[in-house]
Amino acid sequence: MTNAFFLTGTDTEVGKTVSSRAILQAACQRNIQMAGYKPIASGSEETAEGLRNSDALFIQEASPVELTYQEVNPYTFKEPVSPHLAAEREGKTIDFDVLSQGLAHLKAKSDVVLVEGAGGWRVPVTRTDFLSTWVKREKLPVILVVGIKLGCLSHAILTAEAIEADGLELVGWVANRVNPGVENYAEMIKMLELNLPGVKLGEIPYMPGINKRDLSSYIQLEKLGL
Repeated sequence: MTNAFFLTGTDTEVGKTVSSRAILQAACQRNIQMAGYKPIASGSEETAEGLRNSDALFIQEASPVELTYQEVNPYTFKEPVSPHLAAEREGKTIDFDVLSQGLAHLKAKSDVVLVEGAGGWRVPVTRTDFLSTWVKREKLPVILVVGIKLGCLSHAILTAEAIEADGLELVGWVANRVNPGVENYAEMIKMLELNLPGVKLGEIPYMPGINKRDLSSYIQLEKLGL
Protein backbone atom coordinates (compact mmCIF):
# COMPACT_ATOMS: atom_id res chain seq x y z
CA MET A 1 0.00 0.00 0.00
CA THR A 2 1.29 3.47 -0.90
CA ASN A 3 2.09 5.30 2.33
CA ALA A 4 1.71 8.91 1.14
CA PHE A 5 -0.21 10.92 -1.46
CA PHE A 6 0.09 14.57 -2.47
CA LEU A 7 -3.16 16.43 -3.09
CA THR A 8 -3.05 19.46 -5.39
CA GLY A 9 -5.62 21.61 -7.13
CA THR A 10 -6.27 23.12 -10.53
CA ASP A 11 -6.05 26.52 -8.81
CA THR A 12 -6.53 28.09 -5.41
CA GLU A 13 -10.05 28.02 -3.90
CA VAL A 14 -11.11 24.88 -5.77
CA GLY A 15 -11.82 22.74 -2.72
CA LYS A 16 -8.53 21.09 -1.80
CA THR A 17 -9.30 21.15 1.91
CA VAL A 18 -12.89 19.99 1.38
CA SER A 19 -11.52 17.09 -0.65
CA SER A 20 -8.79 16.37 1.91
CA ARG A 21 -11.41 16.21 4.67
CA ALA A 22 -13.59 13.92 2.56
CA ILE A 23 -10.63 11.56 1.99
CA LEU A 24 -9.64 11.63 5.68
CA GLN A 25 -13.24 10.98 6.73
CA ALA A 26 -13.46 8.09 4.26
CA ALA A 27 -10.25 6.67 5.72
CA CYS A 28 -11.75 6.87 9.19
CA GLN A 29 -14.82 4.96 7.98
CA ARG A 30 -12.53 2.21 6.63
CA ASN A 31 -10.40 2.11 9.81
CA ILE A 32 -7.34 3.36 7.93
CA GLN A 33 -4.94 5.29 10.15
CA MET A 34 -4.41 8.26 7.84
CA ALA A 35 -2.60 11.44 8.88
CA GLY A 36 -3.39 14.77 7.26
CA TYR A 37 -0.43 17.07 6.50
CA LYS A 38 -0.65 20.71 5.37
CA PRO A 39 3.04 21.64 5.37
CA ILE A 40 2.55 25.23 4.13
CA ALA A 41 -0.43 27.46 4.84
CA SER A 42 -0.92 31.16 4.16
CA GLY A 43 -3.74 33.28 5.54
CA SER A 44 -3.84 32.59 9.27
CA GLU A 45 -5.23 34.17 12.43
CA GLU A 46 -3.50 34.98 15.70
CA THR A 47 -4.84 32.88 18.58
CA ALA A 48 -3.80 32.25 22.17
CA GLU A 49 -1.84 29.25 20.87
CA GLY A 50 -0.19 31.21 18.05
CA LEU A 51 -0.93 31.53 14.33
CA ARG A 52 -3.59 29.08 13.17
CA ASN A 53 -4.77 28.41 9.62
CA SER A 54 -8.38 27.34 9.19
CA ASP A 55 -7.61 24.75 6.48
CA ALA A 56 -4.92 23.14 8.63
CA LEU A 57 -7.33 23.07 11.59
CA PHE A 58 -9.96 21.32 9.48
CA ILE A 59 -7.37 18.74 8.42
CA GLN A 60 -6.20 18.26 12.00
CA GLU A 61 -9.79 17.70 13.15
CA ALA A 62 -10.58 15.23 10.36
CA SER A 63 -7.40 13.13 10.67
CA PRO A 64 -8.04 9.63 12.04
CA VAL A 65 -4.59 9.87 13.66
CA GLU A 66 -4.48 12.33 16.56
CA LEU A 67 -1.99 15.08 15.71
CA THR A 68 -0.77 18.36 17.17
CA TYR A 69 -1.16 21.50 15.11
CA GLN A 70 2.60 21.74 14.53
CA GLU A 71 2.66 18.18 13.19
CA VAL A 72 -0.02 19.09 10.66
CA ASN A 73 1.27 22.53 9.67
CA PRO A 74 4.97 23.37 10.23
CA TYR A 75 4.91 26.55 8.10
CA THR A 76 2.08 28.91 9.06
CA PHE A 77 2.01 32.39 7.52
CA LYS A 78 -0.32 35.24 8.41
CA GLU A 79 -0.87 36.97 5.07
CA PRO A 80 -3.24 35.33 2.53
CA VAL A 81 -0.71 35.53 -0.30
CA SER A 82 1.51 33.15 -2.25
CA PRO A 83 3.85 31.22 0.09
CA HIS A 84 6.99 32.78 -1.38
CA LEU A 85 5.69 36.29 -0.62
CA ALA A 86 4.34 35.32 2.80
CA ALA A 87 7.70 33.80 3.75
CA GLU A 88 9.66 36.80 2.45
CA ARG A 89 7.50 39.27 4.38
CA GLU A 90 8.03 37.34 7.61
CA GLY A 91 11.78 36.95 7.02
CA LYS A 92 11.54 33.16 6.72
CA THR A 93 12.71 30.54 4.24
CA ILE A 94 10.71 27.45 3.37
CA ASP A 95 13.14 24.56 3.82
CA PHE A 96 12.32 21.36 1.94
CA ASP A 97 14.20 19.36 4.59
CA VAL A 98 11.69 20.57 7.20
CA LEU A 99 8.84 19.38 4.97
CA SER A 100 10.53 16.00 4.52
CA GLN A 101 11.18 15.58 8.24
CA GLY A 102 7.53 16.31 8.97
CA LEU A 103 6.41 13.81 6.34
CA ALA A 104 8.72 11.08 7.67
CA HIS A 105 7.44 11.72 11.20
CA LEU A 106 3.81 11.32 10.09
CA LYS A 107 4.61 8.19 8.08
CA ALA A 108 5.95 6.65 11.28
CA LYS A 109 2.72 7.51 13.13
CA SER A 110 0.23 6.32 10.51
CA ASP A 111 -0.62 3.86 7.77
CA VAL A 112 -0.73 6.55 5.11
CA VAL A 113 -0.23 10.32 4.90
CA LEU A 114 -2.34 12.72 2.85
CA VAL A 115 -0.29 15.82 2.04
CA GLU A 116 -2.30 18.86 0.96
CA GLY A 117 -0.49 21.41 -1.14
CA ALA A 118 -0.95 25.18 -1.32
CA GLY A 119 -2.54 26.76 -4.36
CA GLY A 120 -1.96 24.95 -7.64
CA TRP A 121 0.77 22.63 -8.88
CA ARG A 122 3.36 25.35 -9.60
CA VAL A 123 2.83 27.39 -6.45
CA PRO A 124 6.12 29.19 -5.70
CA VAL A 125 7.91 28.80 -2.37
CA THR A 126 10.80 31.11 -3.35
CA ARG A 127 11.39 33.49 -6.24
CA THR A 128 12.91 30.63 -8.24
CA ASP A 129 11.48 27.37 -6.91
CA PHE A 130 8.13 25.66 -6.44
CA LEU A 131 6.44 23.23 -4.06
CA SER A 132 6.28 20.74 -6.92
CA THR A 133 10.09 20.42 -6.68
CA TRP A 134 9.68 18.94 -3.20
CA VAL A 135 6.90 16.60 -4.38
CA LYS A 136 9.25 15.37 -7.11
CA ARG A 137 12.01 14.84 -4.54
CA GLU A 138 9.67 12.73 -2.42
CA LYS A 139 8.30 10.92 -5.49
CA LEU A 140 4.73 11.23 -4.21
CA PRO A 141 1.78 9.99 -6.24
CA VAL A 142 -0.62 12.87 -6.88
CA ILE A 143 -4.36 13.39 -6.42
CA LEU A 144 -5.84 16.33 -8.34
CA VAL A 145 -8.83 18.34 -7.12
CA VAL A 146 -10.79 19.89 -9.98
CA GLY A 147 -13.06 22.77 -9.02
CA ILE A 148 -15.93 22.32 -11.46
CA LYS A 149 -16.54 25.71 -13.05
CA LEU A 150 -16.12 27.39 -16.41
CA GLY A 151 -12.50 26.97 -17.53
CA CYS A 152 -11.76 23.94 -15.37
CA LEU A 153 -11.26 21.54 -18.28
CA SER A 154 -8.20 23.35 -19.63
CA HIS A 155 -6.82 23.94 -16.12
CA ALA A 156 -7.23 20.27 -15.20
CA ILE A 157 -5.71 18.86 -18.39
CA LEU A 158 -2.76 21.29 -18.29
CA THR A 159 -2.12 20.48 -14.62
CA ALA A 160 -2.20 16.75 -15.37
CA GLU A 161 0.29 17.26 -18.20
CA ALA A 162 2.62 19.22 -15.90
CA ILE A 163 2.46 16.53 -13.21
CA GLU A 164 3.31 13.79 -15.70
CA ALA A 165 6.04 15.94 -17.30
CA ASP A 166 7.60 16.13 -13.83
CA GLY A 167 7.84 12.34 -13.82
CA LEU A 168 5.06 11.78 -11.27
CA GLU A 169 1.92 9.69 -11.45
CA LEU A 170 -1.51 11.27 -11.27
CA VAL A 171 -3.26 8.38 -9.55
CA GLY A 172 -6.68 9.94 -9.05
CA TRP A 173 -8.83 13.05 -9.13
CA VAL A 174 -11.79 14.52 -7.30
CA ALA A 175 -14.49 16.67 -8.86
CA ASN A 176 -15.63 19.41 -6.47
CA ARG A 177 -18.65 21.42 -7.53
CA VAL A 178 -17.69 24.94 -6.46
CA ASN A 179 -20.39 26.67 -8.52
CA PRO A 180 -23.95 25.35 -8.02
CA GLY A 181 -25.13 27.15 -11.15
CA VAL A 182 -22.47 25.84 -13.52
CA GLU A 183 -23.93 24.73 -16.82
CA ASN A 184 -23.11 21.44 -18.57
CA TYR A 185 -21.87 19.79 -15.37
CA ALA A 186 -22.37 16.22 -16.63
CA GLU A 187 -20.58 17.00 -19.88
CA MET A 188 -17.64 18.49 -17.98
CA ILE A 189 -17.33 15.36 -15.85
CA LYS A 190 -17.43 13.18 -18.97
CA MET A 191 -14.63 15.20 -20.58
CA LEU A 192 -12.51 14.87 -17.45
CA GLU A 193 -13.14 11.12 -17.32
CA LEU A 194 -12.01 10.83 -20.94
CA ASN A 195 -8.94 13.06 -20.68
CA LEU A 196 -7.47 12.82 -17.19
CA PRO A 197 -5.14 9.99 -16.16
CA GLY A 198 -5.89 8.21 -12.91
CA VAL A 199 -9.24 7.19 -11.49
CA LYS A 200 -12.11 9.42 -10.46
CA LEU A 201 -12.23 9.08 -6.69
CA GLY A 202 -15.54 10.90 -6.35
CA GLU A 203 -17.72 13.92 -6.96
CA ILE A 204 -18.44 16.32 -4.11
CA PRO A 205 -21.62 18.33 -4.65
CA TYR A 206 -22.07 21.96 -3.77
CA MET A 207 -23.75 22.29 -0.38
CA PRO A 208 -24.03 24.92 2.37
CA GLY A 209 -22.09 24.37 5.57
CA ILE A 210 -19.84 21.88 3.82
CA ASN A 211 -17.05 22.24 6.40
CA LYS A 212 -19.34 20.77 9.07
CA ARG A 213 -20.51 17.75 7.09
CA ASP A 214 -19.44 14.13 6.84
CA LEU A 215 -18.28 13.80 3.23
CA SER A 216 -16.93 10.25 3.43
CA SER A 217 -19.66 8.79 1.22
CA TYR A 218 -18.49 10.88 -1.74
CA ILE A 219 -15.02 9.28 -1.89
CA GLN A 220 -14.10 5.77 -3.04
CA LEU A 221 -10.74 5.07 -1.41
CA GLU A 222 -10.71 1.48 -2.63
CA LYS A 223 -9.86 2.87 -6.08
CA LEU A 224 -6.46 3.83 -4.62
CA GLY A 225 -5.94 0.36 -3.21
CA LEU A 226 -6.64 1.52 0.34
